[in-house]
Amino acid sequence: MRLRGPATAVAPPTDASVKLIRTLTATVFLEWLGATSIVPMLPVYIRHLGGTDLLAGLVMASFFAAGVLFQYPLGRLADRIGRKPVLLGGLVVYGLASFAFLAPIAPAVAILLRGLQGLGAGASAIAALAMVSGAVAVERRGRAFASIYGAQISGMAVGPLIGAIVGAHHMWIMFLGSGVVAFVACIPAMRIVAPPEEAALRDARTNSDGTRNRLARVQWSRSMTGAMIAGAALGLTTGVYDICWTLLLVSRGAAGWQIGVSWTMFAVPFVVAARPSGWLADHMDRRILVLGGLGLAMAFCASYPFIGAVPALMVLGATEALGFAAALPSLQSLLTQGSEPSEVGRIQGLFGTTQTACTAVSAAAAGASFAVARWLPFVTASAITAVALVATAVVWRNVAGHVHPELELVDVESEAPTRPMDDAAVQPAIGVSVEVQ
Repeated sequence: MRLRGPATAVAPPTDASVKLIRTLTATVFLEWLGATSIVPMLPVYIRHLGGTDLLAGLVMASFFAAGVLFQYPLGRLADRIGRKPVLLGGLVVYGLASFAFLAPIAPAVAILLRGLQGLGAGASAIAALAMVSGAVAVERRGRAFASIYGAQISGMAVGPLIGAIVGAHHMWIMFLGSGVVAFVACIPAMRIVAPPEEAALRDARTNSDGTRNRLARVQWSRSMTGAMIAGAALGLTTGVYDICWTLLLVSRGAAGWQIGVSWTMFAVPFVVAARPSGWLADHMDRRILVLGGLGLAMAFCASYPFIGAVPALMVLGATEALGFAAALPSLQSLLTQGSEPSEVGRIQGLFGTTQTACTAVSAAAAGASFAVARWLPFVTASAITAVALVATAVVWRNVAGHVHPELELVDVESEAPTRPMDDAAVQPAIGVSVEVQ
């Protein structure tokens, strides 16, 4: 048996933690504003360069491929050298890759540049989430994650709209603007002060000759396992929407403005609901919020191909956003529950890799299955998500759903808690099963 301390100290909000969240919120908004502004017209731009539709698909896929390949190594790097350098490095890489699009390039070079953009975006996303996981007290982490996701979706709501207005014939403006915004986002990020604990952990691993010892192994828990499964289900659904939502609306006779507005209608409710969802994550059973939110999304996903009216699809899409908003802060809170600050970068890297990989695979399969039958990708994704949510519920059955920062006494061999939490309403503490480097 082993006594594990609380994930973070119990204390009132500090000026440092409040400032950190505000700074990260501004940084994430600016980053995703620029990152998504080039997405709508990028395939058309590749055609203008002389590339084929296949090449355009490879360019778009390279963004996800970079995330799959590099998110865990980037999370490991964040644990080793600190989260701030990885955040700034990601923004700089993204900005430089955007500026490189301004040069006369062969169409195939766009694959490399879009991949570098994916690497930069992945680095900054992992670093921002790891900062929250490592520096914000567990009883306020739901609200902090909600702020980060709200900023991300806000940027994603505004960016594509700007890109669509500018159009493919003026893509140089979008590449220039995207790069400038990435460097502007560095300004608030540079003001971030790493918590003293982060520097202390690095110093503890530094030998007298200046070399550093290997990172301690990540403690794998049932809370983390369930979050990984739920994150995979989230990525699966996202991949279907990335490819098939527009195709479904077009098949129903939607006008161009209706397609654009439908994406905005998804973003706005999410942003509005982010703050109360974060509060709920800090005060309710987070397992219910995750399973309920993703279950709602699953049901909506299965119903879309059987609805013929475009306005109804738009309204239902906006309603579904409330489920995602309810699930994401709680999912992130459960992901790092009981984790040490020195390992949250790798945990976020594993989570990001899992979700991105599922998104990429789902997107690749969804287009082909939509050509076979319009209902096939939606119903298939919903069925797989249903299985994933049942598995998550089973894994989380003995996990503490309510935020509780007290000590946890865990039986490592049996994975069973040796005593319940003090509050009768709270489920038993999590158990640790295996370790991963």
